[in-house]
Amino acid sequence: MMTLDSKKTVRELAVEVPSATSVFQKHGIDFCCGGHKSLAEACQAAKLPVESVLEDLSAAEADRFARSETYKDWSREALSDLIDQIVNKHHAYVQAENPRLNALALKVAGKHGPNHPELNAVQSTFEALAEELRLHMMKEEQVLFPYISRLEEAVIGGEPVVPPPFGQVERPVQKMMQEHDGAGDLLRKLRDLTDDYRIPDDACMSYRMLYNGLVDFESDLHQHIHLENNILFPRAVALEGDRHAAIVVECAPGHCCIDQN
Repeated sequence: MMTLDSKKTVRELAVEVPSATSVFQKHGIDFCCGGHKSLAEACQAAKLPVESVLEDLSAAEADRFARSETYKDWSREALSDLIDQIVNKHHAYVQAENPRLNALALKVAGKHGPNHPELNAVQSTFEALAEELRLHMMKEEQVLFPYISRLEEAVIGGEPVVPPPFGQVERPVQKMMQEHDGAGDLLRKLRDLTDDYRIPDDACMSYRMLYNGLVDFESDLHQHIHLENNILFPRAVALEGDRHAAIVVECAPGHCCIDQN
């Protein structure tokens, strides 16, 4: 078992320690959009004792080993396989849950809004999040993800790849990460509006289903963004950089053709 270090970033631990994301989720530590902070900094910001979080990380890993539980290490899998995982699991989940949760939010706000006026803001905030994710995932599936898959195929096969209209892959990656930040802001707003999804005493079954569904939606979206921000996007940028470096090496001295590929 690896040595856990509070100086490592949350992103590094989320990638290297299979059970870390569940521990971070439990403590409310942002491991997707805010993963650039060290664990010590993240704990300080969340007013958590870093020793306690390290103990939970160690215990979670020990429990995983004791149960011989295996995790797929997406930092080592083919990018095309990781993209399939993101699209088939996480994009599909969002597409299925968006209409269900929005309908629930409308129903609950209509029934309980007079006594719980925050529900109207919950509904409008989730509707905004759902629309933002719909457009975001469409851009990924139609433009960015196909290019990353073609780039990987080209590198493996030693073949050229058609230059994308956006120039370097880092440009759309930065845009997608900015949009992830926006989604993260809306998730935090939902938590603030619902007092961390505290279910009131007069809540009906639909009310409970809505809040429980929003908690599950948040958890899945955190994992979804983690796979993209912390694994897929950095690997795609690095792969494109390696390919460009290889092209430079292959050029004749004094006649670099990097701008032609």
